Amino acid sequence: MKKFNRRIEDFICEHCGTEVHGNGYTNHCPNCLWSKHVDVNPGDRAADCGGLMEPVGVELKNGEYILLQKCKKCGHLRKNKVSPEDNFEEIIKLSRSMINKL
Repeated sequence: MKKFNRRIEDFICEHCGTEVHGNGYTNHCPNCLWSKHVDVNPGDRAADCGGLMEPVGVELKNGEYILLQKCKKCGHLRKNKVSPEDNFEEIIKLSRSMINKL
């Protein structure tokens, strides 16, 4: 079974209203870092939930930032690589909020 399906799709972020131009790997809004729970495996659009995925944390792995998201509707947790187009100020805010919770 294929674990990744590349889909080039544009969308309007349902959280902040940003018009996002997808590149086939885009899975969250680069402005606010929110996304939508539509996939079981990346790009398959097989999830029935449709809830908004809130950015809840960031981790650093092998020199790359990984965005942690949690579905507001069903609680599903997902990790996504941060892209160069992402709003780094939002990533810093997430990092600070994680530190403050410690």
